[in-house]
Amino acid sequence: MAGVLDSVDSRTQLAGTNRLELLLFRLQGKQRYGINVFKVQEVIRCPKLSRMPKSNHRIVGVAHLRNRTIPIIDLGLAISNEPIVDKENSFVIVTEYNRFIQGFMVAGVDRITNMGWNEILPPPKGSGASSYLTAVTHVDNEMIEIIDVERVFADIMGVNEEIEVDVLDGASEFTDEKPKHILVVDDSSVARNQIKRVLQKVGIECTMANDGQEGYEALEKMLEDGVPLSEKIALVISDIEMPRMDGYTLTTKIRKDPRMQDLYVMLHTSLSGVFNNSMVEKVGANHFVPKFKPNELAHSVINVVNNKDPSDGMENISDA
Repeated sequence: MAGVLDSVDSRTQLAGTNRLELLLFRLQGKQRYGINVFKVQEVIRCPKLSRMPKSNHRIVGVAHLRNRTIPIIDLGLAISNEPIVDKENSFVIVTEYNRFIQGFMVAGVDRITNMGWNEILPPPKGSGASSYLTAVTHVDNEMIEIIDVERVFADIMGVNEEIEVDVLDGASEFTDEKPKHILVVDDSSVARNQIKRVLQKVGIECTMANDGQEGYEALEKMLEDGVPLSEKIALVISDIEMPRMDGYTLTTKIRKDPRMQDLYVMLHTSLSGVFNNSMVEKVGANHFVPKFKPNELAHSVINVVNNKDPSDGMENISDA
């Protein structure tokens, strides 16, 4: 696996083309799983681990890597599966989500495969609300399961959804110039519900879509009566990684559609913030907010509805 993850440049060329690269791996058994290579910093043999007292049982220890200490999560346990048995011969996928670095312990790493987001499909119906799947795809005639990492983190780390009073005060400035309604596009049910609860606290309603294709179709439906979108929704909040159509492609389609091109688009994702800041400009989005920072999300949305720069006053906002 050494060398496969060395070059970021080749992978960034995929962004905005509705394509991605998946790192395939196994837990216990033959089933293969996938994770977007953009979120992977490196893949290593499991290093020596130190136990953390009173930590969640799914965090099997911490590792000291490159002058930093990161938690190591047994991904099998995290998705209510069997734990990794042979820890000494296991691998750790070091990832960055939501500005945090962590490692996922897996039994084995397979390879990286390049595919289109249109080949990434919603999980089969009947998988149940308790499923940790956010999507599936097929490689070599085998179904690959893609895990809802937002749910894993919510279960293990918990999620703070509290909003500071100073942030909420901005909602008192709302006027009738913009509708208090937002289209939220995200394939994770956990993420959608988190966003919905934050928006409810600032007095904003929302329409939900499960992926970019569904989001675009929702916008088209809103236009059927001939009323401009500006009179129906204030903005779109979109994830980037989604089945069928990713957030970059959704933004590009919005900008190319004369009926939608003036719509405000805010990208909301756990992918690297440094990379996304450049992609915001490339695909024509207006702003980027990292997951999941309730104060930052609420502040940015309130500012947009109030016709302000979403970053105004951000230096005074803190999300622990």
